[in-house]
Amino acid sequence: MTGLFTLACVSQLCCSGFPVPGHAPPAGGSLHCRPAALAFCIQQWATFARSWFLIDARMQPPGKIASMCSVRLQGKHKPIYHALSDCGDHVVVINSRHIAFSGNKWEQKVYSSHTGYPGGFKQVTAAQLHHKDPKAIVKLAVYGMLPRNLHRRTMMQRLHIFSDDALPDDIRANLTEELQQPRAIPRKLSEYTPEEVEAFPRLWTPPEDYKMK
Repeated sequence: MTGLFTLACVSQLCCSGFPVPGHAPPAGGSLHCRPAALAFCIQQWATFARSWFLIDARMQPPGKIASMCSVRLQGKHKPIYHALSDCGDHVVVINSRHIAFSGNKWEQKVYSSHTGYPGGFKQVTAAQLHHKDPKAIVKLAVYGMLPRNLHRRTMMQRLHIFSDDALPDDIRANLTEELQQPRAIPRKLSEYTPEEVEAFPRLWTPPEDYKMK
């Protein structure tokens, strides 16, 4: 069965114009790719090419950023996705230093680790870990959302995290698309124009004889 399959593949390649080592092309065939076959090759290359996505993590929750990264790293956004195929893309995360937690999670969320030796259990809060390494929280969040198999470390190698918005020239040249932030960034009061401040509805109008203490 394997020999018949190999013979069929060789015959198909020779008929399409592809040079096959050890096999002469058929009558009328050429050692060069035909235009139709070359166009098909280009389509295949474009289908399986790896894109580079940019995500701005400024004022964004790490969980939302990790969810977006996990989908792109696995390739689940592609119609050719399969759990056993490595078809994921590259993801570049910038401004990881300026991530945001809701509530008091900076002090409540705890990260644990163990060296494997007696007395090697350690715990640090999210604020302490972020102060030590601004990339660690985003990296751990993405790592936890990837499937627990042998492909996880390979997918993590396609994750590029930067603490600010400065990118190397080689990575900037590869970027193909910037993803929209999952949460809108609230503006500061100083960023509003005087017209917008005056147009805001007043909740209470003080009387004329009101005095500020």
